[in-house]
Amino acid sequence: MLVIGSHVGFNKDSQLVGSVKEALGYNANTFMFYTGAPQNTKRSGIDDGLTLEAYNLMKENGIKLEDVIVHAPYIVNLANKTDIDKYSFSKRFLKEELNRCELLGMKYLVLHPGSHVGQGVEVAIQNIADALNEVLEGSKVIVLLETMAGKGTEVGRNFEEIKSIIDKVVHKDKIGVCLDTCHLNDAGYDVNSFDKVLDEFDKVVGLKYVHCIHINDSKNPCGSHKDRHENIGYGTIGFDSMIKIIYNDRLKNIPKILETPWIGDYPPYKEEIESIRNKKFNDKLKED
Repeated sequence: MLVIGSHVGFNKDSQLVGSVKEALGYNANTFMFYTGAPQNTKRSGIDDGLTLEAYNLMKENGIKLEDVIVHAPYIVNLANKTDIDKYSFSKRFLKEELNRCELLGMKYLVLHPGSHVGQGVEVAIQNIADALNEVLEGSKVIVLLETMAGKGTEVGRNFEEIKSIIDKVVHKDKIGVCLDTCHLNDAGYDVNSFDKVLDEFDKVVGLKYVHCIHINDSKNPCGSHKDRHENIGYGTIGFDSMIKIIYNDRLKNIPKILETPWIGDYPPYKEEIESIRNKKFNDKLKED
């Protein structure tokens, strides 16, 4: 069965209940959310009553708890250690996010590996691994390193960098990978030949580490290192290739999450999910 959803909101008043209701409004059977704004540290306390209500709503509608994904905030950067206070903050805040995931019963937290900001990739990889070894100690949550487009000094722009981080993480059962189709394309991987990409990933890292896929078309050509998402079928990857990726048998039980752009002030996730399920391109999402 196709497990597909999108990014949804999470606010202090409705919390996980609101997230589930939004996902159901898109006819999704999974979803991804931030436990607070991704750009700041403001967080509200977790309401256990709302969490239980959300669980019941998920059960009634066939959403499995283990398929739901949390995304870590963008302000966490474990790659750079030149400012020890900022590095310590990133570790501390990530640990708090892991604790919030546990309170919500969530299994997976997607994390951007970070940017080295001039320190170099090798130093950055060690910094990331050192931080993960610290914050994963005693955690029940699995951190999924996201494959990145290679914009600026991003770490995780190729499979070898992801592998190097994993190799240095002690708690192998608490580390995994989130593939992002736009990022893979922009990093230089030819996702039009997706099985070859998976073959390479399996050889370098191992497909057993993949627990989530971000499903995004790209505004830019392969190898551009730009990281600009596009709606499904409207980008350089194209609808047919996106469908082949989404329905690839090697990844069939892994949650697929849309992070495609809003069209004006409207999230097109319901229409995109319908288009994906029907395997028919929706050419009405955007005006000519």
